[in-house]
Amino acid sequence: MCIRDSNKPYRLGILVGRFQTLHSGHTDMINRAIELCDKVGIFVGSSNESGTSKNPFSYETRENMLKTVFGNEVFVFPLPDIGVGNNSTWGDYVLKNVVDRFGEMPDLLVSGKEARRVSWFDSVDGASIAELYIPKTIEISATEMRDFLINDDCESWKKYTDSKLWGKYEKLRQEVLLSKDNSETHSISVSYTHLT
Repeated sequence: MCIRDSNKPYRLGILVGRFQTLHSGHTDMINRAIELCDKVGIFVGSSNESGTSKNPFSYETRENMLKTVFGNEVFVFPLPDIGVGNNSTWGDYVLKNVVDRFGEMPDLLVSGKEARRVSWFDSVDGASIAELYIPKTIEISATEMRDFLINDDCESWKKYTDSKLWGKYEKLRQEVLLSKDNSETHSISVSYTHLT
């Protein structure tokens, strides 16, 4: 039996998101995970996607935003798309990435979506993962945040952005402007092995 030095109820919490771009709804979820978990892993979905209207930011830009706001309180990893949709095959892939990075299964999934995400893991034998659903208390979406950048509405963007990111406004705006008319994706094909 492993003895932990923490009074936190969970050992390893994970979040999965595209963070295109990071906004206050995301930061609320991540802060809650930090409060509850010894370790927090953030897996940046569509990490192989960038330069499009839906996914303007590279993985490196998104990782930088997350590390700027949360520093060493979180671990950030890429999670490339594999083209299987939102199902148990995706869940197997997420868990494989978590185990590859941490050497253990997570015991908490923090989610901000309406649909239950813990069903991703239904096909994994022995997976006992709790889900914490964080209700939406701030009415904002990443699409609206990108629109603020396109329209150079800095004040609205700041309203929903951690102040640690304010100095990155022009750089983020330029990335969105360069990508706004591109709907074609240039995904990198990713293969993976089922968890056994």
